Amino acid sequence: MDTSKEPLKYDFKSIEAKWQQLWLTEKPYKVSADPLRPKYYVLEMFPYPSGRIHMGHVRNYSIGDVIARYKRLRGYNVLHPMGWDAFGLPAENAALKHGVHPAQWTYSNIDYMRGQLKAMGLSYDWDREIATCRPEYYRWEQLVFLQLLEKGLVYRKKTTVNWCNDCATVLAREQVIDGCCWRCDQQVVPKNMHGWFLKITDYAEELLADLDKLGGWPEKVVTMQRNWIGKSQGLACDFQLEEGQGEKIAIFTTRPDTIFGVTFMSLAPEHPLIETLIKGTEHEAAVRSFIEQTLLEKQRMALDQEPEKHGIFTGRYCVNPFTGGRVPIYVANFVLMEYGTGAVMAVPAHDQRDFEFARKYGLPVCPVVQPPGDALDGAGMEAAWEGDGVLVNSGKFTGMPAAAAKKAVIAEAEKQGFGKTHTTWRLRDWGISRQRYWGAPIPVIHCERCGAVPVPAEQLPVVLPGTAPPYGSHAPLHQQEAFYKTICPQCGQPAQRETDTMDTFMESSWYFARYTSPRKDDGVLDQAEVNYWLPVDQYIGGVEHAILHLLYSRFFTKALRDLGYLQIDEPFTNLLTQGMVIKDGAKMSKSKGNVVDPDDLIQQYGADTVR
Repeated sequence: MDTSKEPLKYDFKSIEAKWQQLWLTEKPYKVSADPLRPKYYVLEMFPYPSGRIHMGHVRNYSIGDVIARYKRLRGYNVLHPMGWDAFGLPAENAALKHGVHPAQWTYSNIDYMRGQLKAMGLSYDWDREIATCRPEYYRWEQLVFLQLLEKGLVYRKKTTVNWCNDCATVLAREQVIDGCCWRCDQQVVPKNMHGWFLKITDYAEELLADLDKLGGWPEKVVTMQRNWIGKSQGLACDFQLEEGQGEKIAIFTTRPDTIFGVTFMSLAPEHPLIETLIKGTEHEAAVRSFIEQTLLEKQRMALDQEPEKHGIFTGRYCVNPFTGGRVPIYVANFVLMEYGTGAVMAVPAHDQRDFEFARKYGLPVCPVVQPPGDALDGAGMEAAWEGDGVLVNSGKFTGMPAAAAKKAVIAEAEKQGFGKTHTTWRLRDWGISRQRYWGAPIPVIHCERCGAVPVPAEQLPVVLPGTAPPYGSHAPLHQQEAFYKTICPQCGQPAQRETDTMDTFMESSWYFARYTSPRKDDGVLDQAEVNYWLPVDQYIGGVEHAILHLLYSRFFTKALRDLGYLQIDEPFTNLLTQGMVIKDGAKMSKSKGNVVDPDDLIQQYGADTVR
């Protein structure tokens, strides 16, 4: 036996190049609907074209590829597409940083990342590739927006945004660093501006109930969505102002059993009644100063940051409808206008947040629910008692178990005519307006005579200016007169286009459906295709998308169903949250600077080994 010869080596470079070229020309993964075969739709969350794919992406895509290949071998007709979540603030920022147009930056990145994915040998049907920044994609999104507007699921209202006076523009939350503009370091201030909203709250009950259908989802994700939707039942009632002209403060509480223990009222700094309470009083200047400072501090805080509790007395009182007692009214920095009514009846003996506030400002603590075998003393309590018990100091309800008292108090409020049983939701309507350039234009025209007028469907898409080479200016649309100056389609008079663009979650909320008929150029979706392929059988992506993307996709599916485009209630039958690739103790990401490029590993070991 001759042992002098070199051992045979696996020549992965030539082998992989051969087969990848064959796949490119013969397209073995291209599929079409076939009613005679069982279908299987596997999908990974599509990437944002940031420039390069790293090994964190590879984990996600490799899992999907394994499933796709297995199902093909089992005889399924497998749809496994790929595309690009291509609009958004990061692209705009990166383009500004590098002195190029967002379109040029984005399409260049797409070309490079597509090459990376093909070099990995992933079994995608590339004929279905989409990029959400292309007019042929967002044209249909604009049409759906107009149909939702006609259906009453879209509205416009004023909302508070982050505003930089120096740059004269709205900033996204992530562009505010320590309360200052990321670009010019000037102080960011809150500003009221109009914005567009989708009425996701109209679907709150169905979104909550249909969570029970998602047996193929991780329980953690289902629980997160259930908590985010946040259905609460309790008492809605009014506290009349002591010296008002019929004015009242509307409150909602899930603890009506504690209403006899109210010792102060807390209002959100944005509460509309504050102006009435303080105007012309000795407290006006101090309260206005407090509100201004509180709103500025909100700009500096992280979304999950709990503020140190502060408040200020308005000098006014309201009346507890059950006791007739005077209740001082405070403005408090921890009360949120977007939750409930923006007013909280404060019961410091039985709510820890209220307890801390009361101790800080020397307000009374009055126990009205006694725990079993104990007698609470308001003066000596070191923390609130938030558990169950029996009512004390509660009029005719004294002696009742708290659970029974909740129903009895609501019944009494309804009998007396100042309250009623009520259901409230943590879920808020979806604000889709972005005052940025790199997004899908909102197809509305503002006319002084006719109001907000939908762009006629035959005039869609409303395209971004300057996206074709040579790339032009990409300033925010409100700075581009050639874009916003137009003619009202109803009266023919000069008018202005809407200059807000859509939140990029709009594009990712229906892309999985568009994959079924990505080249359809005469409508949103092909009915036969969506009926065959949807729902997605296996969806794969990060748990960080558990709330917004997945919730919005569920809402959009139901809205498209009600518009007649779909016949399903839920978009994803099974969900896999694939976990993270960790390097240097942190999640692999470009922002962390700890990415490992698969190109280097492919060159050294081959695509099969990397996968």
